[in-house]
Amino acid sequence: MNTNGDTENGSFVLRASIGEAGYEEGKQAIKDIHIEVKSGELVGLIGPNGAGKSTTIKSILGLMPHMKGEIVLNGRNKRYAYVPEQPIYYEYFTLWEHLQLAASAFDIGQNEFEQRANALLERFRLTKERDHYPTSFSKGMQQKLMLIIAFLLEPDVFIVDEPFVGLDPRATGDFLSLLEDARKSGAGVLMSTHVLDTAERLCSSFILVNSGTVVAKGSLADIRSQAACPDSATLFECFHALT
Repeated sequence: MNTNGDTENGSFVLRASIGEAGYEEGKQAIKDIHIEVKSGELVGLIGPNGAGKSTTIKSILGLMPHMKGEIVLNGRNKRYAYVPEQPIYYEYFTLWEHLQLAASAFDIGQNEFEQRANALLERFRLTKERDHYPTSFSKGMQQKLMLIIAFLLEPDVFIVDEPFVGLDPRATGDFLSLLEDARKSGAGVLMSTHVLDTAERLCSSFILVNSGTVVAKGSLADIRSQAACPDSATLFECFHALT
């Protein structure tokens, strides 16, 4: 992964140019996918299950065994935070120990860590659970842990995969409010989802993928034009027309 973005030539925080990627040599799962997330922008990576969204994210994270392309991180810290659809945690670490591990990995000082961590625990109403193990948590609480770690790192770009799964309405509101604050501070967001009505409300631009490649990209107006749909068409209607 190349982290030497040129801030003078644009305000992007993530640029991904994926020629092809796959799980086996010579068998491409995705091809010709180009993504740019600008500072303050929320880009929706849209498509049905099996369209190639997860493979695209894995390629950006450097987790694909076979990938041809270039990933460039830009911004103040050149750092991303990934929020998976299925929470990932250590069985024998408490909630607080998970946060300490993340802070240590990114050299966040103790005073700064405690201030950020305690504020986030309070925001997501998990202060009383700080010394408990996530194995005893509900799916929603485990997802809150993933979100707290992401915001703790103050990344340049958030990469979130179906972020609303398991979250109650209040936690969803907290997440969106914190995400908006992060965007105002210059962070960008790449959000993968198949929930098109939610994406239409939240995202500033879209990348529509199907069968492993991009079928349309840009603002909703751009998507309507590329799909030859009327100005009143929803994102769902555009995607249906394109696929």
